[in-house]
Amino acid sequence: MILGIGTDLANIERISGTLDRFGDRFKTRVFTELEQHKAESRKDVAGTYAKRWAAKEACSKALGTGLAMGISWKDMAVTNMGTGQPTMQVTGWAKDRLAAMTPEGHEAVIHVTLTDDHPWAQAFVVIEARPL
Repeated sequence: MILGIGTDLANIERISGTLDRFGDRFKTRVFTELEQHKAESRKDVAGTYAKRWAAKEACSKALGTGLAMGISWKDMAVTNMGTGQPTMQVTGWAKDRLAAMTPEGHEAVIHVTLTDDHPWAQAFVVIEARPL
């Protein structure tokens, strides 16, 4: 059963400009330490941040809230499995929202996919409820 779907596009050049303008202030407000480490270790730093920005936006939409209802940027974090597959971890208000929308007897699974084709980064997030 699908609980929510979200998608978002981010302009890599816009994120690059934001990084140039606000630097660490922007990074620490929006991204976890792990996300920052991942982005800073990549050749395309701005593209990596843009994909994660898009994933956070898409996740907030899949949760049915957008970013206006108290969800924090850091309540959603993109990590990677050993295979490189992206995953979405939720904490705080996002975790509470996910629990509230998950039917009894089910577990929520968040699927995320990221892509970029300069100047765009795109993310899709699907939240699935699987029976226990």
